[in-house]
Amino acid sequence: MKILFDFFPILLFFITFKLYENPTEGVLAATLVAIVASFVQVAIVWVRRHQVENMHLVTLALIVVLGGATLLLRDEIYIKWKPTAVNWLFAVVFLASQFIGSKSLVQRMLEGNFALQTAVWKRLNSSWVVFFLLMGFLNLFVVYNFDTETWVNFKLFGLLGLTLLFVLAQSFYLVRHVKQDDSA
Repeated sequence: MKILFDFFPILLFFITFKLYENPTEGVLAATLVAIVASFVQVAIVWVRRHQVENMHLVTLALIVVLGGATLLLRDEIYIKWKPTAVNWLFAVVFLASQFIGSKSLVQRMLEGNFALQTAVWKRLNSSWVVFFLLMGFLNLFVVYNFDTETWVNFKLFGLLGLTLLFVLAQSFYLVRHVKQDDSA
């Protein structure tokens, strides 16, 4: 259920875009809907928990800035850059976590469920850095080589699908190391 909630603004962006025949009008309407949905998402989290995850705040800030530029300038390129900006920001945060503090971000998130060696945590964290960098570049490739409709479809199905595949691959990697650690 949480994953659906996290992708709520993206899903509404996609649905709104599909309601319009003109791609430019569709992107503008979808951008406005995504901005409002992101504010609603953050408000719901705040009301339920009295705190908001950094990911939601960063995403909200980026959609307000880049989506706002899209609406103000009536140029869809700004909203198309948002997935790249988010992915590259996450790459920087994950990379910085390897050098700041005693544990990487992946280790802080997952160590309650897994007991792994430091080298394994570093590899996992580094793989997320590379994944986020590649996702950002892949988004730009689609932005500059395909039409808006293809980008919208890629944004929902491509980026989400690749993320789910990557998480699945990480799970297999984790299981392999947990079994090795248990037998040792």
